[in-house]
Amino acid sequence: MINRRKSKQIQIGNIKIGGDAPISVQSMCNTDTRDVKKTLDQINELASAGCEIVRLAVLNKDAAAAIKDIVTKSQVPLVADIHFDYRLALTCIENGIHALRINPGNIGKKEHTIKVVEAAKSHNIPIRIGINGGSLEKEFAEMDLPLHEKMVLSALRHLEILEDLNFYDTKISLKSSDVMTTIEAYKLMAQKVDYPLHLGVTEAGTLKSGLIKSSVGIGSLLSQGIGDTIRVSLTENPAEEVHAGFGILKSLGLREKGVNFISCPTCGRTQIDLIGLAKQVEERFKNLNIPITIAVMGCPVNGPGEAKHADFGIAGAIKEGYIFKKGEIIARVPEADLINSLENIIMETYSLVK
Repeated sequence: MINRRKSKQIQIGNIKIGGDAPISVQSMCNTDTRDVKKTLDQINELASAGCEIVRLAVLNKDAAAAIKDIVTKSQVPLVADIHFDYRLALTCIENGIHALRINPGNIGKKEHTIKVVEAAKSHNIPIRIGINGGSLEKEFAEMDLPLHEKMVLSALRHLEILEDLNFYDTKISLKSSDVMTTIEAYKLMAQKVDYPLHLGVTEAGTLKSGLIKSSVGIGSLLSQGIGDTIRVSLTENPAEEVHAGFGILKSLGLREKGVNFISCPTCGRTQIDLIGLAKQVEERFKNLNIPITIAVMGCPVNGPGEAKHADFGIAGAIKEGYIFKKGEIIARVPEADLINSLENIIMETYSLVK
């Protein structure tokens, strides 16, 4: 069992982060925030995938103005991602945003920072300090120190600005495209503060390479009890980030949301299109929000036995397959009907409607 680091708790909308709250999964829209319909469509898609918090890029005053309509129709809490312009933060707060991602040391004059912090306080809006290893302020970038140490120093500087204004409703991220730099930065920060930490490996890459880097980086930290909310950054449909995030959490026993999917590697005994079948099963049930394990195994010789812990599964044969439940074969079905038959059995078991 993983012993989680003790952190203070904040709240974004109805989602608690830190303390004893479940580790939440976030993503970010890649739509133009000014386009309210497209942005809401993507928020709904992310929510259907299980996403619990969505971040939106706020690049200008028109995007900040659009926040008002988006917030009122969103199923999940929203975070405004803002760089440099304090006025955008103030507009987003007035328009009902649930949280800000803004670095207080980068928004100009002290009075600008004070205005944002006071507005956040009055509306109970948390602030995320987001440090990126590739865009450190010059004063830190030029230091003769390992990158992860420079990132932590930058975060502490921003944190000090907020604390000097008696603002403590904060979470922190320290992301790098280098996995080990990311890990070391979070480990060091976890020793210095008790604020909740938002985990992620930035610019991780496409689905395959990005998932590998994110799983190693985020998974390593979570296994050490570090991390209170996560985003798996992928150059892909943002919904894939959500599925990946829950996959990482489920593999560590930290969340039970949705299906735990398992499948065996192919071997010489396989007489069915196992690779295609496994992909189709994973796709069919990816949005099923029931904490069950579904297995796709290559043959009836070892399949049901090796996956007897699975709630339901398929074991391939020659142009057909067997559906099993907790290791017991309950149906023999032609290959073309396997997935539909499996779905029907699961839906009937849990009294669900397609």
